[in-house]
Order: sequence, then structure tokens, then C-alpha cells
Amino acid sequence: MSIFVLQNPKQPMLYRFRVHLPNIKGFSRVYLLRPTTTLYTFSKKMTGDMEFPYDQIVLYKSVDDLGTALHRYSTVDLGFGTTDNITAGKLVKAGETEFVYFYDTTNKLSVLISYEGEVQDNEVQGISSFPALVEQKGPNPIDFINGYVAFEDLPQKERIPVEDDDIQDDDEDNEEDEIFAEEEDVVDEDEVDYI
Repeated sequence: MSIFVLQNPKQPMLYRFRVHLPNIKGFSRVYLLRPTTTLYTFSKKMTGDMEFPYDQIVLYKSVDDLGTALHRYSTVDLGFGTTDNITAGKLVKAGETEFVYFYDTTNKLSVLISYEGEVQDNEVQGISSFPALVEQKGPNPIDFINGYVAFEDLPQKERIPVEDDDIQDDDEDNEEDEIFAEEEDVVDEDEVDYI
């Protein structure tokens, strides 16, 4: 009887994808996906996490380094497959690693999704379901559209550092205010007319 021992069995892998906005440093979300995760499942996870509208059609556009569209994936077949049949593993294997994800097709609002590499399953602790949100920075994308500006996105000249000399000790002012307030509350009984 022979016993075979596998040397260095390959651990299941996960893919790391970063969701970000163009030219904005104050927003990002990082997700871990299994190779079998469909674009549809990933879309549902992002919609829940970032409060995207639920009434929109799902649309991914894979792009090359210059931003030229390679393929479009949606809930209806646009010639390259539907989001419920396209998996993260198929896309990474095909070299499609950059996407524009339209979360509001009516208003043409989107985020960028970038593949960042593989993570071994045994390196991740405490996560039982995938896709999983593992990092987040900043508010949701709609807040940036409504005028939110993250500190790191401010021009350097508008970043005013706070120095210790600028911070005043408010305790002295508060003590004086309390003394005056106590004096105002004191009423001389001779001045009060009783009915």
C-alpha cells in the first residue's frame, strides 16, 4: 500500500480588487473575491456597502491602460456574456484587470475597479463569506458628488496646520462666565414683591 503526501498543496486563492474614484485620494474600498465570484454577486455587495441605487442596471466596462473599452458586461448580454456568468477568475485569467463600474447608468455615475493581486486564503482570518470588504477609506461616492472634499484632496496651500499657540485654554474663560452667571442668579429678598 502506497501513501502519497502532497508537497506544498496549492492553497485556495483570493483576488484583491480596489474600488476608487479618479483623481480622488480620499476614497477607496478594497474587496477580496474568490475566483468563482460572479460580477453580479460583486455588484450586489458593492451596492449594499456603498449605498448605490438598487433600481439601476448592472454595467461593467473593462478597459485597457489607456482607458479604451475592451468589453462590456451587464445583466443583459452585450455580446461578451452576462454578469451572472462572468467570474473574477475568468477576467483575471484573460488579463482584464481594470474596470469602470456604472452604479447609476441613468446619471452616468461610476467608480473604477482595479485588480491588485492574489491573496492566499490562509492569510485571511475571520472572513467566512466572499466577496468581503476588507478596507475602506472616506465616505460613499455620492458624497463626493455632493461636494465633500477629503483632506488629502485639498491643495497643499489650503491645508493650514494647527499649532499649539493657536489653541487657547478655554478653562479660564469658562470660570469667569460661571462666576457672572452665579451672581445673576442671586436675588435679594427685599427686592421681591410678594402678592
